[in-house]
Amino acid sequence: MKLISWNIDSLNAALTSDSNRALLTRATLQKVIALKPDVIAIQETKLSVKGLTSKHIEVITQLAPNYNYAWRSSVEPARKGYAGTLFFYLKTLEEPKVTFPEIGAPTTMDAEGRIITLEFDNLFVTQVYTPNAGNKLERLADRQVWDQKYADYLAELDKEKPVLAVGDFNVAHHEIDLAHPDRNHMAAGFTDEERAGFTKLLDRGFTDAFRHVHGDVEGVYSWWAQRVRTSKVNNSGWRIDYTIVSDRIADKVRKAEMIDSGTRQDHTPIEIEIVE
Repeated sequence: MKLISWNIDSLNAALTSDSNRALLTRATLQKVIALKPDVIAIQETKLSVKGLTSKHIEVITQLAPNYNYAWRSSVEPARKGYAGTLFFYLKTLEEPKVTFPEIGAPTTMDAEGRIITLEFDNLFVTQVYTPNAGNKLERLADRQVWDQKYADYLAELDKEKPVLAVGDFNVAHHEIDLAHPDRNHMAAGFTDEERAGFTKLLDRGFTDAFRHVHGDVEGVYSWWAQRVRTSKVNNSGWRIDYTIVSDRIADKVRKAEMIDSGTRQDHTPIEIEIVE
C-alpha cells in the first residue's frame, strides 16, 4: 500500500479559488494524485457541515476520477468550517468499512471531524488531525486528555489487526524534529506534556515510520510557518506530520518520505509505502 497524507489547510480553497496560494495548493494536490497512491488522507479540509459541494465533486471528478472518498466535517457545537478530514481511496481497492470514531475527547473535539478510519481485511488505515494546544497553551490540558484517549483508541484497533495511522499530530517529538528547539520549549507543539504524550502513544506498540527508515537524520521537516516569510527558504521548520505503524509491521515499511511542495509554506505532504 502507498499512502500520502497532507494537512491541506482548506480543501475548499484548493478546489475553487484562484488565489496565488490556492494555485500552489492545487498544483501540490495534482502532484500527489499523479503519484497514484492507494489512499490519500487530507486534514484541515475546512468544509461546511454539508461537506463536499457539487462544485467540489465536479473538480474532484476531473482531478481524481479513480478515487472514492469519505469525509467528515466539524459539526455543532463545534465551530463551522473548522478542522475536518477526508480520505480518497482507489476504486480498485476492496471497499473498506468507513467509521468516524468519537474517542471521548473533551470540549467539542469529538465534533470537529478529526478522525476517519478505513478498515480493510488485513489493516486499519486511520487519519487524525490532532487539536493544537493554542498560542497561549489554553487548550493544553484538553490536548493531554485527547492524547490519552487517542492512544487508547489506536491500541484497541491494534488488538484486532495492524494499524497504519497518519496525519497532523501537532507535535515535534524530539529536539531533532524542529529547527530551533531552544526557542520553542514553551510553544504549542513542543511542550514537555505534548512530547510525552507522543512517547506514550508509541510505547503502546507503535513505530514512527520516518525515524524507523531514516534514523536520526536532521533538517527534514513537514511544516514551515506561513507567517514567517523566510521559514521555508531557511528550512526553519518542524516535523509534526507522521506516519506511524504497529510495531509488528514496522519491518514492512519500505518508504517514509516528505513530498516536495515547492515554495508553498505550511504543511507538505508525507508518503509511506508498506509491502505485504
